[in-house]
Amino acid sequence: MPQLELVTIPCLSDNYAFLLVDAASRSAALIDAPEAAPILAELSRRGLRLADIWLTHHHADHIGAVGELATSDTRVVGAEADAQRLPPLDLAVRDGETFEFAGAEVHVMDASGHTMGHIAFYVPSVSAAFTADSLMAMGCGRLFEGDAPTMWATLSRLAALPPETLVCSGHEYTAANARFAETIDSANPALHTRIAEITAARAEGRPTVPSLLADEIATNPFLRARAAEVKANLGMASASDTDTFAEIRKRKDAF
Repeated sequence: MPQLELVTIPCLSDNYAFLLVDAASRSAALIDAPEAAPILAELSRRGLRLADIWLTHHHADHIGAVGELATSDTRVVGAEADAQRLPPLDLAVRDGETFEFAGAEVHVMDASGHTMGHIAFYVPSVSAAFTADSLMAMGCGRLFEGDAPTMWATLSRLAALPPETLVCSGHEYTAANARFAETIDSANPALHTRIAEITAARAEGRPTVPSLLADEIATNPFLRARAAEVKANLGMASASDTDTFAEIRKRKDAF
C-alpha cells in the first residue's frame, strides 16, 4: 500500500491547493493550481518532482498556475467533459473512472453544480476527497452553471463516502459559512461546537481545510437539507430534500 502524505498549501487570498507526496519516489501530485509561488516553494523545500496536476474545474483560481508549474514530465489530468475550458490535458477522465498515482488508486467523481464538468478526486488509501468548489467546509459552491437538483445530487454522492474521509475543498470560507449556518440551524449542538473550533483555528492562523466528512454531515447547512429540524426551521416541513437545498442556497446567496 502506498504511503502518501497530504499537504495543504494556502494560495492567493483564500484558495487552497493540495499535494499528495510519495516519499519513496520524491514525487508529488498537485490538486488544483491557483498560484505558482507557494506551490513551487513547497516543492523546493521538500525536494519534490511535480509528477501530476489534477484539475477539478476550469475557473482561473484553480488552473491559473498550470503554465508556470507543468514541465514536459508533468501529467495534467482533468475532466474530458470540460477539456475545452482547461489547459491541455495529458489524461482526460470521466465520472466513474480510476487512474493511479504512485500506486494509489484515484477515483473520479462527477461534481457538477458550481460548474458543469466539475469533478472531484477520491483517494481511498489516504481517505481524502478533493472536492474544490462542490462540497466545501461548512458550505458548497455557488450554482454558476448548474441547478439545485444537479448540486444536490453531487452533494449526496460525496456525503455517501466513508465518514472518516477528509474533505479537501478549495477555499477558506468556513467562518462565513458557519455564521450563515447559525441562521437556519441554531439549535444544533454540533454546530456550536464546530463554530468554536473554527473561531479558534482562524484566531491562530490555522486553515479550517481539510475538514472531516462526518463533521460536514453533522453541521454543513447544505448537507443538512435532509434534516427534519432544518426543514421545520425553514417552514418547509413537507418539502423534498432538493427543494430544501435550493432554498438554503438561495438564502446563502443573499446572506
